[in-house]
Amino acid sequence: MATRWKYCAYAAAALAAGAGSAPAWAQKPAEFYAGKTITIVVGHQAGTGFDVYSRVLIRHFGRFIPGNPKMVVQNMPGASGINSANWLFNIAPKDGTVMGTMSQNVPLEPVFGNPKAKFDTGKLIWVGNMESGAGVCGISNQAGINTFADLQKKEVVFGATGATGPLKKSANAVKNLLGAKIRIVGGYRGSASVKQAMAKGEVFGICGLPWSTVKSFWRAELKAGEFKPIIQLSGPKNPELGNIPHANDFIKTDEQRKLFGVIFGAQVLGRSYMLPPRVPADRVAALRKAFMDTMKDPKFLADANKTGIDISPMPGEEVAKLWAEFASTPKPLIEKVKQITLPDVK
Repeated sequence: MATRWKYCAYAAAALAAGAGSAPAWAQKPAEFYAGKTITIVVGHQAGTGFDVYSRVLIRHFGRFIPGNPKMVVQNMPGASGINSANWLFNIAPKDGTVMGTMSQNVPLEPVFGNPKAKFDTGKLIWVGNMESGAGVCGISNQAGINTFADLQKKEVVFGATGATGPLKKSANAVKNLLGAKIRIVGGYRGSASVKQAMAKGEVFGICGLPWSTVKSFWRAELKAGEFKPIIQLSGPKNPELGNIPHANDFIKTDEQRKLFGVIFGAQVLGRSYMLPPRVPADRVAALRKAFMDTMKDPKFLADANKTGIDISPMPGEEVAKLWAEFASTPKPLIEKVKQITLPDVK
């Protein structure tokens, strides 16, 4: 109840602020943003990769936005990121003072017919993407296996979020497409909770985890040999991952290629930032330019390197184009993807 009250109070304050600022629509970006605070709503737990990326971003982004506004992060977990997307689309002020980021599966939920997704992906405004990621599946050193080939022979318990979350959908895809013997325990709040469960020996693997998250948030476990990636799911083969197999190695037909592209391809947009609809065009342009200027800034890049996160940016216009392509996936292919990734959702 306390959490719900906090979100309702935050929403009411946002609406009140928007209602009292009608003259601001005519202001130039520098005039509008001077003295303002921009909130980045992260649809996941504190300490997850999306949270880590956003907290590095806010330390530098404001320097490049006209008017030099302050920036803060607001964590809004729930329904694997869908709650935050609904809030951003329907409640957040549409003046350019609120941005959002959440897992790459969330913008596709309306396409998949998820009734809980109360937003229109086509009306979201994309600011940019910080990292074109490579997703992985990994295991703990207590899993009783060492390779993906082992996982095709011996069952291992994997932790995941809710039924429509990226961790569970990825695990189902690897299980149903690649023959991995995975038993999924869902219901964890996010990858941070799954990590804790792995440390306790409750579960022994995780799928759909961005490699950049492994290198930052799971860095100590990776270095100590307590966590080990065993298959890459997306992106070009990453030399940092050694000779582990890639999901594309298992493609045998053109239909499989299309399925893999829909299921794993959105990982390339793994750290995208968006605005709600109807934000004035000049503010959108200012934020997009500031975002890409931040991505090239030496101080920002040094901070990212120190934190252990990868930066391979993509401008907002290109992000929007890619999301439009995913959203236009033919319905028959979408239905097959649902059967593979959501077998227990009716």
